[in-house]
Amino acid sequence: MIKELQVRVNPKVAYEELQLKIYVSTVEDIDVNRIRAIKIVKRSIDARRRDVMVNLKLRVYIDEMPQDISLGNNIDYRPVDGTRTAIVVGAGPGGLFAALRLIELGVKPVVLERGKNVKDRASDLAKIAREGVVDKDSNYCFGEGGAGAYSDGKLYTRSKKRGNVDRILNIFHQHGAKEDILVDAHPHIGTDKLPRVIENMRERIISCGGEVHFQSRVDELLIIDGKVVGVKCADGTQYDGPVILATGHSARDVYEMLQAKNIKIEAKGIAVGVRLEHPQHLIDQIQYHSPKGRGKYLPAAEYSFVTQVNGRGVYSFCMCPGGFVVPAATGPEQLVVNGMSPSNRGTQWANSGMVVEIHPEDFPEYAKYGDLALMRFQEDLERKCYEAANYSQVAGAQRMKDFVEGKDSATLPKTSYAPGIQPSRLDKWLPAFVGNRLREGFKVFGRQSRGFLTNDAIVIGVETRTSSPVRIPRDREMMRHIEIEGLYPCGEGAGYAGGIVSAAIDGERCAEALAEQCFK
Repeated sequence: MIKELQVRVNPKVAYEELQLKIYVSTVEDIDVNRIRAIKIVKRSIDARRRDVMVNLKLRVYIDEMPQDISLGNNIDYRPVDGTRTAIVVGAGPGGLFAALRLIELGVKPVVLERGKNVKDRASDLAKIAREGVVDKDSNYCFGEGGAGAYSDGKLYTRSKKRGNVDRILNIFHQHGAKEDILVDAHPHIGTDKLPRVIENMRERIISCGGEVHFQSRVDELLIIDGKVVGVKCADGTQYDGPVILATGHSARDVYEMLQAKNIKIEAKGIAVGVRLEHPQHLIDQIQYHSPKGRGKYLPAAEYSFVTQVNGRGVYSFCMCPGGFVVPAATGPEQLVVNGMSPSNRGTQWANSGMVVEIHPEDFPEYAKYGDLALMRFQEDLERKCYEAANYSQVAGAQRMKDFVEGKDSATLPKTSYAPGIQPSRLDKWLPAFVGNRLREGFKVFGRQSRGFLTNDAIVIGVETRTSSPVRIPRDREMMRHIEIEGLYPCGEGAGYAGGIVSAAIDGERCAEALAEQCFK
């Protein structure tokens, strides 16, 4: 007999198999020896009160051994013959999931990625930290796997209405992600594990007859009679077919190319601010309401904050428990920071973006740039940050309370940011529109969580790559560009997603639309 239960237990019971068996046998009045196995189907932590509890959905096997207790459902990917071909520009989550979905639909994907494969990419990331050298095509934003590959692999999304989240998680699991992502309320693969999953996806695409080309930066869309019929790469190579454009939120040259070709784009709101880093133990103490922190059983604690300051949102973004702050520039004379976590979330630091919502009208001095207004604002702020860091990747930093109170930070604590940090008055050189709101937001968050506003934490500048500053408008139903046939703007870079899962969902939707409209 198989019985499904919903239970609410303390962390020890939740994370120790024997304790969980004993608990189930007691509440269900069943001899513990009759329980042959327990499978956790869903798990979430409730830390709203002092006594932290764990909510579990269980599958209990009574008097029988399970034949297969895997939660995943594998998709049968079959070879494509190549008679129908589509171009996928970008090998981030939007592009990879678009390619896999095209294979399911019998269309051969040709994936063109400007950067290197996910393994070779790692050496270029190390150069940024060690030497301050940024490869404009291979960095934390560009390369196989996109921005998510080396910046955490968080799979939690609020975009439930956009598509089937469980399907996306299942595909990740099918390609090597641990089964926990199907169970946990806030699933997470980890920066150390995600590259292999991405490699498996690439190998799947190739084994089914698709193509994946690295260091193939697309410089031009080929348009005939108002229809996209292919692309041309920087080396002159040309590929024919309808195009899914999934280039990520930092492909500024793509936006410039679209503007030069008079292909409609629009300025879009973004959020900018800083990366805030606390000792992880302090966040554990605050979130789990205990001076002992998370103890033996609980994972590294997360947090989420949001408030309104003078008509604009101030909020935490991309929170990385037990993680690192990393350099995320995509070109010379830029200083940008981001965050990531390994799968065990085991470092001594917690970090998150702390950002302020910005609309195009908030900076009228950039209106002269038209649809690229906030992109130019991003560029100028990143350059200013780089100059404030003495033209290096050694980031400017300030203790959190000093930032709020407008004081110098004579010393700084140890940080996870590998290139290093140096004292800098971020409160002075951040745009007042941003800095003033951050200060007020920090005060609110400090009142909401006692101990959060502290000089044991530091702010590191600057965080600007929260989302694309440009939207490529498309027909809501047909998913293609509103003016040009054969072009399917996709994912974060097109302004229609905000994370790995939502980008993957969008990639699948674009693939379905392309297959339906171009290969009826």
